[in-house]
Amino acid sequence: MRLCSIASGSSGNCIYAGSDSTHILVDVGISGKKTEEGLRSLGLTMRDIDGILITHEHTDHIAGLGVLVRKYQTPVYATGGTIEAIKNTSCVGTIAEELFHPVYADEKVIIKDLVCNPMTISHDAAEPVAYRICHGKKKIGIVTDLGTYNDYTVECLKGVNALVLEANHDVNMLQVGPYPYYLKQRILGERGHLSNERAGQLLCRLLHPQLQAVVLGHLSKDNNLPELAYETVRVEVTMSGGRGLAAEIPLQVAQRSGVSPVVHIA
Repeated sequence: MRLCSIASGSSGNCIYAGSDSTHILVDVGISGKKTEEGLRSLGLTMRDIDGILITHEHTDHIAGLGVLVRKYQTPVYATGGTIEAIKNTSCVGTIAEELFHPVYADEKVIIKDLVCNPMTISHDAAEPVAYRICHGKKKIGIVTDLGTYNDYTVECLKGVNALVLEANHDVNMLQVGPYPYYLKQRILGERGHLSNERAGQLLCRLLHPQLQAVVLGHLSKDNNLPELAYETVRVEVTMSGGRGLAAEIPLQVAQRSGVSPVVHIA
């Protein structure tokens, strides 16, 4: 099983996950051209993609959706609320009704040999979800755009072998930065985005010996730095008593507008 961030950040998100025979994208918040370039670097084309899972309707997650789906007739999987919101997003354009496949939180969706499990998250969108994707006994979690987490979140992600986890902002940088007050409050709120510290604290609850890789994603361009996200999360894990596991887990920060190193799950 492979996992790769094609782009990740407040200006666009697209993640690839797949097995030898099944290939999916989670979100396409970058242009169709950039999505296809990213796939080519993985030895794939859009014609290989068996489905696109959408987490929610914000533009940085669906900007390239309409162009790609109209061109390749790729099935789109999203919650009912997200589908309706996509239809009302003018920049996406019209997508044929038959290409939409509604998903429901906590009900599995099977795409060839991948089992995809949507999970509810707290974010200011119509009906947002994160995804756990399984191939046999191998499991990955893709969870970004959440203002907070709870025991349900931890339970859904327990036992994953690889994880894409939001580390959106450094609280200090956000508080002293140029954003208007209302936007700062939105980001810091329970339906906003996860800070570096909170990402580290969530990761602490998910540590186990079979966790092979963690990719920190959706970093803010204005309120975070890759090095800061990396070190803050590492410190949180170390302080929680996970010093040994912190040293062993390959931790990387997803590139904002480029393809990150591929994670191969053994």
